Parts: sequence; C-alpha cells; structure tokens
Amino acid sequence: MKTKEIKFRDPVVERVVDKFVTRSDVGYAKYGRTLHDERVGGHKDLAGYLNDVQEELMDAILYIQAAKEEHEFMKQQLNNKLVSNAIKAADHAAFQGSSAQLDWDDAISPV
Repeated sequence: MKTKEIKFRDPVVERVVDKFVTRSDVGYAKYGRTLHDERVGGHKDLAGYLNDVQEELMDAILYIQAAKEEHEFMKQQLNNKLVSNAIKAADHAAFQGSSAQLDWDDAISPV
C-alpha cells in the first residue's frame, strides 16, 4: 500500500478525497482486488467498464429523482407548518383579551 501526504486548502475537497479512499477500501474488502488489479488482470474488459458506468449513472438519475421528491415533500411539510403557525398566531392576536368570538358583522352592527 502506498501512502501520500496531501495538503488541502479546501475542506470540501478533503472530505471528497476521504470518501474516495473509504470507497476504495470497501471495494477492496468486497472484491479482494483494486481497480488497477482488475484492469491489468483482465477481470473486466472495456465493455464491462462501460456497462458499470451506465448502470451507475442510471442509479444516479434515480437517486436525483428521489432526492427531488424528498425535497418537495419537505418544502410542503414546512409550508404546512408555517401556515398552521401563522393561523394560530393570527387567531391568538385577534382574540387576545376577548372572551367571546365575534361574528363577521359585529364590527358593523354589534349585537
């Protein structure tokens, strides 16, 4: 195994590199070889790699769609909560200090 010291100016880039290393470790634990070993050992040909890329990109599209739907759901939930809180606040402000609910025409001709 080779080691390398890398200086990062951007913590986002550092986290991505860490994920690549972790992903490589997981792949090695699962398959017992690196991508380099797989390529030079003839374990997979170009068509196999292209198929893998296609499948991964198809999965990525599905993940994007699911994330978009989750984002929309979360926005709707937040909006519902905001509207509900606004209604409660308006009700509280309108009837603060009043012991009875007013009818719509009470301001024009009180009973």
